[in-house]
Amino acid sequence: MAEQKLKIAITGSIGSGKTLFASFIEEIGFTVIDADKISKELLGKDEKIKKEITKAFGAGSYVNGKPNLKYLAENVFSSMENVQKINAILHPVVIDRIEKKMDEELKKRRVVFVEAALIYEADMEDLFDYVVLVTADEDLRMARKKESKKISEEEFIKRSNNQIPDSEKRKRADFTFDNNATEAELKGKANLLLMMLHTNAVKK
Repeated sequence: MAEQKLKIAITGSIGSGKTLFASFIEEIGFTVIDADKISKELLGKDEKIKKEITKAFGAGSYVNGKPNLKYLAENVFSSMENVQKINAILHPVVIDRIEKKMDEELKKRRVVFVEAALIYEADMEDLFDYVVLVTADEDLRMARKKESKKISEEEFIKRSNNQIPDSEKRKRADFTFDNNATEAELKGKANLLLMMLHTNAVKK
């Protein structure tokens, strides 16, 4: 009997710790495809996308041919309409790239992970066998982002408002891991997930 291949998404709201959770998975030797990295690569290298972004958000979107991420963040998160605009440009290409990368990885291994903030917002959940949600209290998430990226409370709120609330994500996720304590505790939860996958304790 052929071994089951698994595609697993890791998601979470801004400041939840999903990237840290994904890094623990990667440390053990699993492949984690970074959707944000793919998006940034496409923003910088795909000429069609660059033209569409410039048309949608203005000449300030690029400086010397490179994406002006600060400018884009300020303009994109200023309204839901702008979020939808950039999503319409980027998401179809990002999703196609992710699917190809997953298929490529699954030729060599049994499990592949994808870290992506907008699994539900981009209607990507059906691409995966399981979705893992990392959550944390809002005050803690805000403090983490202000400390790591020095974004203001206003910027945090704008970005949070453009994501589906955790209360809704919890209903849809296959696994939910709270990240309100230490990094060591979160690492233990990553190991628990891998243990369940290894022993085939997770079934659909």
